[in-house]
Amino acid sequence: MSATLLGFYDSFKKKSLKDNAVIPVLFINTVICSLIFLPLIVLSATGTLPSSCPFHVGGGGWEMHRYVILKSVIVLSSWLAGYIGMKHLPLTIVGPINATRPVMVLIGALLVYGERLNAWQWAGVAVAAASFFLLSRSGKKEGINFAHDKWIGCIVLAAILGAVSGLYDKYLMASPSDGGVGLDRMAVQSWYNIYQSAMMLLMLAIIWFPRRKADRFHWSWSIIGISIFLSAADFLYFYALSLPSAMISIISMVRRSSVLVSFLFGAIFFHERNLKGKAIDLSLVLLSMVLLFIGSK
Repeated sequence: MSATLLGFYDSFKKKSLKDNAVIPVLFINTVICSLIFLPLIVLSATGTLPSSCPFHVGGGGWEMHRYVILKSVIVLSSWLAGYIGMKHLPLTIVGPINATRPVMVLIGALLVYGERLNAWQWAGVAVAAASFFLLSRSGKKEGINFAHDKWIGCIVLAAILGAVSGLYDKYLMASPSDGGVGLDRMAVQSWYNIYQSAMMLLMLAIIWFPRRKADRFHWSWSIIGISIFLSAADFLYFYALSLPSAMISIISMVRRSSVLVSFLFGAIFFHERNLKGKAIDLSLVLLSMVLLFIGSK
């Protein structure tokens, strides 16, 4: 469910960024997300929402908030790079690149947590690398040079930071007995949106406002769709990640199947080109996810 909603989120994001300023779109998105969760924080603090309620937001002092602030910085950095890249690239190129995040998460688990890859997982990494190479060839047909295109660089940076965020999420959600912090999932989701809003307000005032005439913003109702689909997708993602038996490698793989939804949006609604070649590249990305899943069982 989270993957499906995430696909709609990517598609609404692409629609909102068409001929539009990135920073105001991202700022409004973070504000709307904050407004969704702010009532839950208040109702939880006053005791109106019982702790047994799945929407209850747990409390915590600086010990909790310092971890959430760091998550906000990581996610916001990933979003900024991703929004900028998506504005200038076809959705059918962006989606498959983002779908390689599970490979990055797996490599991160190898480096950070000392996990070892088996034959199936190495095969998945190899297929994902091959798909990225073929995707670069498809991009050249549209005048996109993967090695020198700055917008591709933004998407790759966003994917790397997204993988870092995924590894960090597991650390935040895991119990202390499992080597994590054991933070309340709703507290993380609620507060990191609020912190991001504050950070984006500063960026709006310092970076965008002085050059607002050159980098014009126009309102689009699809911006609201970004916030709604993202909030719902993240709620389900954090819920899955908070379960005792959750494995970040598998959750990350399933979540990135959102590329199927965004790819269809790119083909049907944005009328993007060279779909046959990109579909072959996408099938390799999905095959790599299957191999990683088999290797993780």
